[in-house]
Amino acid sequence: MPEHDEVDRIVGAWERERPDLDFAPMQVLSRVGRLSRHLDRARRAAFTASELESWEFDVLSALRRAGDPYQLSPKALLQQTLVSSGTMTNRIDRLVQRGLVTRRTDPNDGRGILVSMTAQGQARVDAAISELMQAERAILGHLAPAEQERLAGLLRKLSLDFD
Repeated sequence: MPEHDEVDRIVGAWERERPDLDFAPMQVLSRVGRLSRHLDRARRAAFTASELESWEFDVLSALRRAGDPYQLSPKALLQQTLVSSGTMTNRIDRLVQRGLVTRRTDPNDGRGILVSMTAQGQARVDAAISELMQAERAILGHLAPAEQERLAGLLRKLSLDFD
């Protein structure tokens, strides 16, 4: 007999109460929503273990992905983190105060600014991403590698219209 989860119970109750509706979308999207909440908890735990807030991780991970020398302009950081200019300025200021990034004038453009990750920032983001990958592997642990690839492909196909 197949296993049932909380979404099966919820959908079953709705189908009983509203047999006139097709609840197929709920079968998928309610599970995605519930998994998203589990992922949020795992991320918060990984970031907390590395003494980072989620927004700090977002900025530091953008810098880390940029590669050595781990620096980007505030505009590039805006594009990667999808926040407003004022929010990014505030975030950079707070990261500078914590010693996780530095800010300097761009030597190639005297009007431009470059944000660079410090060694402490790199250590924190590296620890956080290691913790996060361990937690995400645990979340996906019941799926075989081929199932994970198939799921990733289906979710990619679904998300293309939103990216």
